[in-house]
Amino acid sequence: MSDLPADLRMILVHKQRTSARVRFLRFTHGMCAFDPLPTLSVVEEEGEGEPVVAHHPNAWLRISEQRLGLESGSLKPEPEFHATVQTPTGPVTIQLVELATVDPPFAEAEAIGARFVAITEARGCSPVEMELLRRAYVAVMG
Repeated sequence: MSDLPADLRMILVHKQRTSARVRFLRFTHGMCAFDPLPTLSVVEEEGEGEPVVAHHPNAWLRISEQRLGLESGSLKPEPEFHATVQTPTGPVTIQLVELATVDPPFAEAEAIGARFVAITEARGCSPVEMELLRRAYVAVMG
């Protein structure tokens, strides 16, 4: 299976349709799928840092569904969310991806060593990840 581009990370979110409860998928290394952001990373100001290369969502969504053990069509990009993180090795695009399932796929998350958390349970993440989560929460809640 091919892997994701090195300059792409995702934040995975599930919003319960009936209660609007928002939960993020937290990996053992942090909030970004599937690799951690390097130390010394900095989030660019909102509206800055449009990506030089835009990755077509169909490719990275299918790869992500396979890595997570989800059915095809379980992930949907949030087109209104975009963030860029400057890292020591260059810019990384952050995409927000919604899990389009009725309930969060808890078993699939557990199988890869991840878990779903509310934003208040993300304490201990890096300041960069906390800022990304704040922006993602605003995008999801409108």
